[in-house]
Amino acid sequence: MSQMILVVEDDAIMQKMALKILRSRGFSCDLAQTGREAVAMAGALEPGLILMDLSLPEMNGWEATRALKADPALAHIPVVAITAHAMVGDRETAIAAGCAECLTKPYELEELIALAERYVGRAQPGSKVA
Repeated sequence: MSQMILVVEDDAIMQKMALKILRSRGFSCDLAQTGREAVAMAGALEPGLILMDLSLPEMNGWEATRALKADPALAHIPVVAITAHAMVGDRETAIAAGCAECLTKPYELEELIALAERYVGRAQPGSKVA
């Protein structure tokens, strides 16, 4: 299983924070800024986990997750929804779209690390940081 994590986020501050947290713990990460880009990159990178913002331009996180889950070559990749809109029903809608679980922004550093470790395992010391 790949330890690569694809972070799908269009907000520059959230991008930097997520990448900094994950890379500081030794995870290899890449970034997609739209749902469409995430679907294309997932096919090329075959990440072990996709952290999917739900509010994205072009193709939102729900649509992107449904597209990933509809592709037999990508359907096995766990997708975790990341949302600032913790509205009633959002978690259920994300799960229905194929997300494994939902993380609400703002999240704590340790929440993100625990989530990454749950899906891709602990990063290896000295592992390549992309």
